[in-house]
Amino acid sequence: MDLFAKKINQYIDGQWRKGSSNKIQKVYNPYTSEVIAEVNIASEEDIHAAYQAAKEAQEHWGKVSASKKVSVLEKAYQFFEKHKDDIVETLCKEAGSSFVKANIELEATMNVLKQSMDYPHQLEERSELPALIENKTNYVYRAPIGVAGIISSFNFPLHLSMRSIAVAIATGNSVVHKPDMQTALSGGVIIAKAFEDAGLPKGVFNLILTNTKEIGDSFIEHPIPKIISFTGSTGVGRHIGSIAGKNLKRTALELGGNNPFIVLEDADIDQAINAAIFGKFLHQGQICMIINRILVHRNLYDTFIEKYTARAASLKCGNPVDPSVVIGPLINEKQADHVMSIIEEGKNEGAKLVLEGKREGNLITPFVFADVNNDMNIARSEIFGPVVSIIPFDNEEEAIHIANDSEYGLSAGIFTENIEKGITLARRIESGMAHVNDQSVNDDSLAPFGGEKASGIGRFGGQWALEEFTRVQWVSVQNQPRKYPF
Repeated sequence: MDLFAKKINQYIDGQWRKGSSNKIQKVYNPYTSEVIAEVNIASEEDIHAAYQAAKEAQEHWGKVSASKKVSVLEKAYQFFEKHKDDIVETLCKEAGSSFVKANIELEATMNVLKQSMDYPHQLEERSELPALIENKTNYVYRAPIGVAGIISSFNFPLHLSMRSIAVAIATGNSVVHKPDMQTALSGGVIIAKAFEDAGLPKGVFNLILTNTKEIGDSFIEHPIPKIISFTGSTGVGRHIGSIAGKNLKRTALELGGNNPFIVLEDADIDQAINAAIFGKFLHQGQICMIINRILVHRNLYDTFIEKYTARAASLKCGNPVDPSVVIGPLINEKQADHVMSIIEEGKNEGAKLVLEGKREGNLITPFVFADVNNDMNIARSEIFGPVVSIIPFDNEEEAIHIANDSEYGLSAGIFTENIEKGITLARRIESGMAHVNDQSVNDDSLAPFGGEKASGIGRFGGQWALEEFTRVQWVSVQNQPRKYPF
């Protein structure tokens, strides 16, 4: 971890330097509360410098050959391979990641890099379309957008940053990146160090470490970036979308979720419980795709609750640097307070508390509520903590109605022995993603990742990511003289 904590500065135009603000912000270990690092945060002046450097660098980077771009991405990939242990340790200490979650995140990050190596060659290809005008040939070319402004969140800081950064760089764009300050190392410094080590030309990647209180909306409003990629809360996403729309910027927004997990009457109940334990308690529930509501057919309901509660109570909680720990701390005291307030509200609303956890500092052990009504706030909120609501249903129509009765539409899971029925029902759920006989936390660098409704706009992953970070141009050729009507 010391490898990254030594360089906790802004990275602008290929140089590590202090932010021009005179304010210092500390980065804490959420479990021990020890200070991991300190940084002079960036000001609006630094943001302008970063965007200016990115604009100048992109003019050259966009013209660099595909093979040279791939070479840089390969070297960045090798950096992650070489420093796996340090990166996992940093994720555990800074983000409160369990050993399992940290390794999942690192693997996902490396998969994104690997997938991104295909993009540079695709940009050098052109497609030909049929033409309605006689003797005309239509070509479609794909090109970089220009400069991308990227903002990522604290929960999967490395992966949620790289899934935009790697694609943007691979497609010839340059980047100014602002991670959440709570995970400045794993969401920013590690990435800057990887691309510096890979020999990425200066200015193509720039790192800004600061907070909204210091810079306001200047990161989004700046005239240089052509796209703003944001992962975070729906409230902030709406704000960013409104500013970007006013300034005619593209957005890629991956926002909140309130994801249903449906256990049908014919489901393998033990496997469903295995999935629901993982899909609820990975990273203490601090994942946009996490299971928030478990919907169980009434004929399986009592058995499911008994077995699920026993499994949840057995999960080891504590310091995430211990590889056997499953549940570590929430990211900060404010978030822990928020989760506890939702728990109290659930009690007051009449939900049945079948497993009562406890709080120690930022650590909250599992809480399980049964007999939850979907109108209760505990069922309608994105909790971002180790708290689950279990809701009974009597038939499939009721289950789908409950699943869709939410402002969110990110991910979902359905368990059934009838695969075709599972697919049919999955397609009726108003979500960007749905998984049959699996839980809701899935991410594949080849598949389209994103949500509907209040869960976001746009898609990450595979060819869909390519659409977000490139522009297309239609070029036609009139092969023989055209006859005009006048």
